[in-house]
Amino acid sequence: MAGEPSILHGTDDWLVIDKPTGWHTLSGRSELPDVESWLREHVNTSVDLHEAGVVHRLDLTTGGCLLVATNEDARVALREAMSGRGPYAESIGKVYLARVAGDLPEQGQFELAFTSRYKRSKKVSVSAYGPAAAKGRCAWARVGADLVEIELLGPGRRHQIRAGLAHGGWPLVGDELYGGPPSAGGPQLHAWRLGMGDDLIESPLPEWATSFEG
Repeated sequence: MAGEPSILHGTDDWLVIDKPTGWHTLSGRSELPDVESWLREHVNTSVDLHEAGVVHRLDLTTGGCLLVATNEDARVALREAMSGRGPYAESIGKVYLARVAGDLPEQGQFELAFTSRYKRSKKVSVSAYGPAAAKGRCAWARVGADLVEIELLGPGRRHQIRAGLAHGGWPLVGDELYGGPPSAGGPQLHAWRLGMGDDLIESPLPEWATSFEG
């Protein structure tokens, strides 16, 4: 497991935290450490905010840029933006890096519907058709033999990158849940860049992606 979280960048209204792999985003998931508890202990503005100001989620095995509000007005506005609503929706950009198996084209995109199979299901179901509220869009470009840069276009859905690429026949390395080849540490997916208006924040690359000079 990686070390503790760190603050990559901050303003009066928000922080970008570098979330380690092996940490939950929110508390109460298991005995493993979580960013919510860390924020309440280390960031004064997080103490009284719902979920310590966290406005979106990263999977346990996904590290990188995590957006956190520092006051209630910003928390509400940024939560809306992450859902594709409100005045800040167009100002937030999220780019991931991943290692994939399979013959992924040099570039492409998908728009698919992502739905839970049942309550607390570990996997999501993927379909070409579905309600607008379930739709997720991504664009990708290969930046190495098996390394791909992926941009979320609009609101993110649960397991959108993992399940979406696997649906196309290109599961992530380490993502055995969606048919990927095994690898220590789980799915090789990293929340690399977070754009906030004119600010572009980058998380340091994980070891599996250090050959990439982005």
